[in-house]
Amino acid sequence: MAENEATQEKPQSKIPNDTFMTVPADPRLKTPESASATLAWESAGEHIDYKATAAHLDVRSDTGALIGQMFSLSYVKTTADGTPDPARPVTFCYNGGPGCASVPINFGGIGPRRVKTDGVNHLAYPIEVEDNPQTLLRQSDLVFLDALGTGYSTVAEGADKEKIFGVDGDADCFARAITSWLEENGRWMSPLYLFGESYGTVRNAVLMRLLGERSVKVAGVVMLSAIFDWVQTIEGEDLYHLGMTPTMAATAQFFGKAGQGVDEDEWFDQAMDFTEDVLAPALLRGDRLSPEREAEVARQLSEFIGLPETLVRQRRLRITLEDFRRNLLASEGKAIGRLDMRFASDAPVAVQQSSDWFAGEDAADDAVDASWTNAFRAFLHDDLHYNAPARYLGSNYENVGVNWKWEHLQPGFGYPMSSPNVAYDIAVAMRRNPHMKVCILGGRYDAATTYWNVVHDMSCQFLSPQLKERLEWHRYGCGHMAYVDVPTLEQLGADMEAFYAKA
Repeated sequence: MAENEATQEKPQSKIPNDTFMTVPADPRLKTPESASATLAWESAGEHIDYKATAAHLDVRSDTGALIGQMFSLSYVKTTADGTPDPARPVTFCYNGGPGCASVPINFGGIGPRRVKTDGVNHLAYPIEVEDNPQTLLRQSDLVFLDALGTGYSTVAEGADKEKIFGVDGDADCFARAITSWLEENGRWMSPLYLFGESYGTVRNAVLMRLLGERSVKVAGVVMLSAIFDWVQTIEGEDLYHLGMTPTMAATAQFFGKAGQGVDEDEWFDQAMDFTEDVLAPALLRGDRLSPEREAEVARQLSEFIGLPETLVRQRRLRITLEDFRRNLLASEGKAIGRLDMRFASDAPVAVQQSSDWFAGEDAADDAVDASWTNAFRAFLHDDLHYNAPARYLGSNYENVGVNWKWEHLQPGFGYPMSSPNVAYDIAVAMRRNPHMKVCILGGRYDAATTYWNVVHDMSCQFLSPQLKERLEWHRYGCGHMAYVDVPTLEQLGADMEAFYAKA
């Protein structure tokens, strides 16, 4: 998931983590002992024996100073004699935030066990867990990592959080944790993959370059619900409004407000074309756009996104995500989601006007998040007998995200950029390692990391035809957490099988 993603995974939690604390929080520097179990996965006649291990990885500086301890939950397929296969790929997986742990992508998406979902409905008790028919364990061993300061991962006493909680510091910590896992498990010859969701794709982009610079070879990278250029998250920026338009159009069609009788993918393509051919030139002209032309573009935009033409003109063609979420189903007393705009819930009362608060009120997140975390905690307790702390920081945005250092030293620029565009890191990494595979996955209904922007960002890298052959795209009928949607999960499983098999 992606908190406030247009920026991260929950910009403001329902109750701040420290509301009830009268003494300093336990720094939790003493981590639990690791725990393992040999388990089996079965689906449609297929069987995998695997070893699941919950453990912490030391993250140390080049001089050996402890920076933190990163929680990992690994799933390693075992051979007939109970040992791993060193020729098998190993994939390091994580969500984003910044400030979010890796439970969603694990128990929601690609791990060997998955919480059953119910379309766009909120999940209820009982929480149903199944062997995940589309688990990536079929193609690769998996290691799910929680960023420092999230989940059960801890920051060492005395470590400089300003150097950890930031674009470059975060990637550095993950690079160190990954190399620690490879060393501890003797997997240096295994093909190495990265699988990141949301802000995890920013992490991926920097990591794929950074690991290469540290002589760690990367075979492939999966970008799920990607965001590369942070400018697109800023309301008022043209890239923000351009990226939102096709996603709003898809959502308006889903709720019967636009595009009726048109194929869903064709409608999205039409909205992409309108965005680039009509809306972009209009936004670039600002108040130099004639009133007549503004009225015509407003009419067309209204037809795509299902909001009244009068509102579109009032906003000067610049509809924000909050405008859209509050207004599309206002006549029904509903507000739509952000991570997946197909989800809806009762709208807040009129006096609840805080934009920051509303950004975190997301039906798509509320529908599934707690069920995932409960299933994860039950797995650690019941199957691994892991003596976990009582508290798991699934989202720690108020301590991590709000303190995030967004400056990034982009390759080839020579100075830190205050608003990162990590598409440059991706292109540099691919040019240096032309055998590396990159797969970009996105959903039509994802308003946190909009699909148009990623297409635009990569098109501005001018990759050679040979490198473009190493880059593949998949667009799904889902939101931010693609795996919530079962048809998408099935297609994702098939796409991953083909991607990992690709030479």
